[in-house]
Amino acid sequence: MVVFHVKRGDRSEFFFQAQVSSSNDTLIRSLCRLQNLRLRLAALADALEGLGRYGVAKPPQEQGLDAYQDGAAEKKRGEFYEADPLGHRTGEGVSPQLKDVLARVAADAKTIVDSNTQVARRVCLEESELLEKLQNIRGAVAMAFPMGLPAHDPVKLMLDAESAEDALADSSAVLEVMPEDTTELWWAGKQFFRDQCVRDLAGKNEKSTLIVKLQKKGGGAPSREPGVSEEERKAMMAFYFKKQQELQQAAEDDAEDYMTSSWADPKALKNALRGTGADWFIYYERSNSKSLLRDAAFFHAKPSTVRGRVLR
Repeated sequence: MVVFHVKRGDRSEFFFQAQVSSSNDTLIRSLCRLQNLRLRLAALADALEGLGRYGVAKPPQEQGLDAYQDGAAEKKRGEFYEADPLGHRTGEGVSPQLKDVLARVAADAKTIVDSNTQVARRVCLEESELLEKLQNIRGAVAMAFPMGLPAHDPVKLMLDAESAEDALADSSAVLEVMPEDTTELWWAGKQFFRDQCVRDLAGKNEKSTLIVKLQKKGGGAPSREPGVSEEERKAMMAFYFKKQQELQQAAEDDAEDYMTSSWADPKALKNALRGTGADWFIYYERSNSKSLLRDAAFFHAKPSTVRGRVLR
């Protein structure tokens, strides 16, 4: 099975597996469905929190803060009422138990569409898994609102819409929806033509991993992948920065070390003749009635520590 690492721009999206004998048209349609399902699940997961906390959406003509609406003070509120700060929902939320159910299915959906986690684990995405999460959300909503949601509620629109464009029509995510009929697939600057198979471009090796990019029709070839990954680039930059610091420190040491060396002292000969600048000691040591003269140089030594006669 060939592993396809799908990216949009510089952002990793998901992994997908297919055989080299697969049709390019089938492959592109599968990748588009996965991408669109991911967008729909992400939008639903974000909307479930507001649905459970603030209840169903108000009709467009009635939207606004409850505190500023006519008759708001006399209106009877439910047990779990919580005013929507945006004024889009009625504020009649569900019980804490049902909120937990909605929160769990939302967290489950966010986990499977989280590109960073899935790509880091190299988990290949399956369409059946995404459809299962979608059914879980539909069941949780039916449990929390057995009477159903109004037709104008965004959650109902996203659940019942036939296409991703209709489901995400009111969201900015609609710009990332990939049409199945016209989307192009690119790899290494080459396009997967729909009338060919995967092996016609990628070869017959079933153990390949291809970094591919989805592109809308007319967008042209996407930018090619860099030679090194982002982690490798950061490691190289850190290495060269450290190397530059070491070279700079070495250059500074070479320029200043001689200033503290004894051979560079212009008064070294004068100090040696006068016996200043350093403590020079010559001492005699007698042993077995024989005189042995030893010369020794002790820097910064105390005369009291030397045996014998000290000559200045």
